[in-house]
Amino acid sequence: MKKFLVLLFLTIACIGGSRAQKFALIDMEYIMSNIPAYERANEQLNQVSKKWQAEVEAFDNEAKTLYRNYQNESVFLSEAQKKEREESIVAKEKSAAELKKKYFGPEGELHKKRIALLEPIQDEVYNAIKGIAQAKGFQLILDRASEGAGIVFASPAIDISNEVLSKLGYSN
Repeated sequence: MKKFLVLLFLTIACIGGSRAQKFALIDMEYIMSNIPAYERANEQLNQVSKKWQAEVEAFDNEAKTLYRNYQNESVFLSEAQKKEREESIVAKEKSAAELKKKYFGPEGELHKKRIALLEPIQDEVYNAIKGIAQAKGFQLILDRASEGAGIVFASPAIDISNEVLSKLGYSN
């Protein structure tokens, strides 16, 4: 009986506490898609990425061509020539891998460019969300677009995405 009363008390306390908290939703994809600077930054990142990818593929194709030529001509080459060709193929493959890492690695140029272009916009959105949360007394704001949120249903009445856009100066 004692455990039941403790459990009942905890349940009532949790229910009462949760009613006092205010929640809201945002749709970050919707917000970002309505910010022209974000769209321009993404387009710029795509263009740079394609350019760098073409550069990496060119190096990779050169290495493959060297290897194919080596395979075709290997029967006619001396051991010294074979060793020289193999070293040049390995060097070209290594150059391609280094270039790929330089551009697309975890700390690569694309990552740095993404941070430089998108972080100021994301900070501005975060500050707008934070301002609305403080002004309206929200304790929690969830991103409806996030895969990890697991929201099955949410009332449109608690979605403040348009309010965030308005605070940022974009009307919708």
